[in-house]
Amino acid sequence: MESVRVRFAPSPTGPLHIGGARSALFNWLLARKYNGTMIVRIEDTDLERSSRESEENILKALEWLGLDWDEGIGKGGSNGPYRQTERLDIYREYAQKLLAAGQAYYCYCTEEELDAERQALLAKGEMPRYLGKCRHLTEEDRARYEAEGRKPVIRFRVPENENIVVRDLVRGNVVFESNGIGDYVIVKSDGIPTYNFAVVLDDALMGITHVVRGEEHLSNTPRQLMIYDALGLQAPQFAHVSLILGKDRSKMSKRHGATAIEQYEKLGYLPEALVNFLVLLGWSPEGEEEIFSLEQLVEQFSLDRVAKNPAVFDLDKLNWLNGYYIRQSPVERIAAMALPYLKEAGYVSDQVTADSEWLKMVVASVQEYLSYVAEITEHVKIYFNEDFDFESEEAKNILLDEDFPRVAELFKEKITALEELTPETAKQMLKALTKELKLGGKKVYMPLRVALTGQTHGPELFYIIPILGKEKALARLASSQAKL
Repeated sequence: MESVRVRFAPSPTGPLHIGGARSALFNWLLARKYNGTMIVRIEDTDLERSSRESEENILKALEWLGLDWDEGIGKGGSNGPYRQTERLDIYREYAQKLLAAGQAYYCYCTEEELDAERQALLAKGEMPRYLGKCRHLTEEDRARYEAEGRKPVIRFRVPENENIVVRDLVRGNVVFESNGIGDYVIVKSDGIPTYNFAVVLDDALMGITHVVRGEEHLSNTPRQLMIYDALGLQAPQFAHVSLILGKDRSKMSKRHGATAIEQYEKLGYLPEALVNFLVLLGWSPEGEEEIFSLEQLVEQFSLDRVAKNPAVFDLDKLNWLNGYYIRQSPVERIAAMALPYLKEAGYVSDQVTADSEWLKMVVASVQEYLSYVAEITEHVKIYFNEDFDFESEEAKNILLDEDFPRVAELFKEKITALEELTPETAKQMLKALTKELKLGGKKVYMPLRVALTGQTHGPELFYIIPILGKEKALARLASSQAKL
């Protein structure tokens, strides 16, 4: 394959969303697979909504996902500037070329006139489009409109009676009729280029070879191809990936789960889990495997396995994947991630640090149950709630077993005698209890779990005991016995 140059060009009007992150990932994978170049540039011509804050958010989200880039914002390169508002002179130059060649013209129509035209077409059941009122203005017409104070836009003169073929690497050939498009605006009255004009010049002048983007951009592509053709520029290859839908097959929205990457980061999702999940939204591997590292994805990714059909955002699947990656992670990593949530819940003081052995023990005790790290506060509250009650009458009845008094007495004796209380020494102590009392594990472990936590399920008892410590464990035991 030719030297691949791809780009991710977000509009900084908000945080990086799921759909944008998937487009960035697919472009990144294509570049890395063929030792190509990944460019990140910013489409900030929406002056009212664009902000540097959103730009920073997007760049940080890409970095968090592990999607590095080779050229563009923050990296530099020979094709800058990489923000559209810093490239206005370039757009102006090419707009003048189109005007001089008669392939574009000034349009003085007011919003009211355009709206009336739209309504008339709709009333006839036709697709709204510009019908070319200003296509053949004389110099006198222009002078009259200028004297009225009208500020013109620049429209591209769409060729009549032509079929425009988009050769799409995902969808095959898609044909559009030029007569259904209408002359479209390429430069607004304030001199700012529209998306369809600016993106063509940016892609062409930056040598972009492949444009991988969402299906919603497919209808823009014929407009862009006409500009490439009019200016004699080389068009890239296009690949339009499927829409992302919610489980109810409606457009992805907040009700289907968080839509911004930063929200997942804040909830304690792991970037490798999110990348693994995103790639499966519209791309299918050759085999049945669903767990992939970035390196494996680079090796396996290809556009010919990108689906035409919509992808379904399944939060349950994301949680399953994330839970898998949490279980595979070193406890030190998850402890560092969990600490802010535990502090916010008031479970640990500001003095507790991520390298605390006690903290790592707390995290290790529940790590296998987590779908995302923010959930930890719910799983570990048993360690911090001293006024707990039995979760049910059934749990309380476990402590009424005739053998429980013996279990409790020997437990007190053995825990008091321990010089060091760790998961390992707690495990040995519990084994010794069952052996000396000649009781099955259920007769020992279950009543002790209920006495220490009020619950019949939860973390392993050999974690619970050292996390509570001798003093707290004995106090809880006494309190539970007093409630019987």
